Amino acid sequence: MQDRIISFIGCGNMGLSLIGGLIADGHPAENLRAMDKEPAQLDRLHRLFPVRGTDRLEEAVAEADVVVLAVKPQGLKALCLELAPLLPGPGPLILSVAAGIPTGALQRWLGEERAVVRAMPNTPALVGSGASALYATAQVSEEQRILAENILRAVGLVIWLEEEEQMDAVTALSGSGPAYLFLVIEAMEAAGRELGLEPQQARLLSLQTAYGAAKMALESELDPATLRQQVTSPGGTTERALEVLESGGLRSLFLNALTAARDRSRELAQTLGSE
Repeated sequence: MQDRIISFIGCGNMGLSLIGGLIADGHPAENLRAMDKEPAQLDRLHRLFPVRGTDRLEEAVAEADVVVLAVKPQGLKALCLELAPLLPGPGPLILSVAAGIPTGALQRWLGEERAVVRAMPNTPALVGSGASALYATAQVSEEQRILAENILRAVGLVIWLEEEEQMDAVTALSGSGPAYLFLVIEAMEAAGRELGLEPQQARLLSLQTAYGAAKMALESELDPATLRQQVTSPGGTTERALEVLESGGLRSLFLNALTAARDRSRELAQTLGSE
């Protein structure tokens, strides 16, 4: 892994977080490349990491073992059409972290023989606590699967999908999921203020409660339902609050919300990938 040359196309937040994660994980900076057409993004890259940066695509992908596509989905087709003639033979592994673009579209733009892994990371990857799902085409070798997994594992948890259609559910659950939890924290903080706490008190207590609950769930062998039951004393304050949430249809709201997000993910994939 450490002797592999990994080239990042796009030096936005996700690209930089992956570069930072790899360096922190021990990958030599001299084996990382980065390309961006925006001078400000390259300046930011050079301030943060001792990585070779360029605004020339051909220079970035020369001798690369992995090319990470970390650009906005709307610009991915044009990038791939420019990139395709620069890749020799079957070429390097293509790892796309651009949301919503199916592998079929990537292979149509880059060449049907290309080995492509599609990844769906989420924004907590920016702080090394991401959750990513990966899907590999049939052209991806076992060694390339390991390479792709190691890159995303540098910024958090990784799972593999057997069916690409599952990526829409991943997008709805973990891709958009941080926003749902931010909304819950926001609502708890506002309620705390309404109940008489100072704004800073309400914020700190809400944030630490969310962090602590997530940490307990991650480190416990018990499932969330059991953990919830353990902190819900019969006739107590927690039980009363949960009764209100349940009577308000919280579970149905989440199912409807995630279904809407999944359906929108499908719509975007059809739009962005059909061009």
